[in-house]
Amino acid sequence: MADVSAAPAAGKNKITALLLCIFLGGLGVHRFYVGKIGTGIVWLLTGGVFGIGWIIDIIMIAVGKFKDKQGNILA
Repeated sequence: MADVSAAPAAGKNKITALLLCIFLGGLGVHRFYVGKIGTGIVWLLTGGVFGIGWIIDIIMIAVGKFKDKQGNILA
């Protein structure tokens, strides 16, 4: 019998994260979505690290380099 616990966890959707980042990135919503609660709070309190971090995150998600809390690339 196959071990059900060995099944890979469902990843987060890249398109969802990108849309959240574009429209609500200054509030850090995309970071909360991928499980990065600590940096999500920083983004929320600083307006996406004064807009610079927000733009960097949009680019990172768009090119496929943004990872979730477990280190998985967004699918």
